[in-house]
Amino acid sequence: MKQLLQRLDTGASTIVEVPVPRAGASQLLVETRASIISAGTERMLVDFGRAGLIEKARSQPDKVRQVIDKMKTDGVGPTLEAVRAKLEAPIPLGYCHAGVVVEAGANVSGFAPGDRVVTNGSHAEYVRVAPLLAARIPAGVSFEHAAFTPLAAIGLQGIRLAAPTLGETVVVYGLGLIGLLTVQLLRANGCRVIGIDRDTSRLGLAERFGAIPLDGTQGNVAARVHALTGEVGADAIANAGLELGRARCRPRRR
Repeated sequence: MKQLLQRLDTGASTIVEVPVPRAGASQLLVETRASIISAGTERMLVDFGRAGLIEKARSQPDKVRQVIDKMKTDGVGPTLEAVRAKLEAPIPLGYCHAGVVVEAGANVSGFAPGDRVVTNGSHAEYVRVAPLLAARIPAGVSFEHAAFTPLAAIGLQGIRLAAPTLGETVVVYGLGLIGLLTVQLLRANGCRVIGIDRDTSRLGLAERFGAIPLDGTQGNVAARVHALTGEVGADAIANAGLELGRARCRPRRR
């Protein structure tokens, strides 16, 4: 089967031929029908791979500290070998996937071959996933639409953590895929939404979905949010920046 792999040392993305996996006792094997490219997360990995060692270190200071600690205990040589091996090992890209179950492990219940499912699988012709990371696709929903589910789930998890209530104001900062899905979920939750981005087309979409659009390149954004909320401020902020490829919300301190 074909699978897309990414090298972190060079940034090169390649499609390779690999064996079709078998489902373990507690796993599903799913044949792919559609997968979504997460422009933020996957672009971030490509950009990271193409960067030099200094840029890589600057972008991940926590990892630098781990390397330094490892040098203190294991020595310079073994640590450098471990870092090089980590960077050279290709990683699969993708986490928004939909397909058909072709094999269910002996310990799996609730799924059977032929089920249409959405999973967090990678860009590959077949993926092996845990049942916990799969869900049935309702009748009438296409594979293409279902594959967006993991992105929406990221936004939904942020909303659940913030727990906004009816009528509260939430700022969504970053109107990419996750941001726009978060806008719609918040509006369905009865929230007033202020969407901030620098892209006029994204701002237009957010407005269509019921958000108040704010161009992040124009003026003092914080002051404008305060003006729109009667100088009270937002009740929660969802940072759905494409660099991170995930949403996180936090309630405003009162």
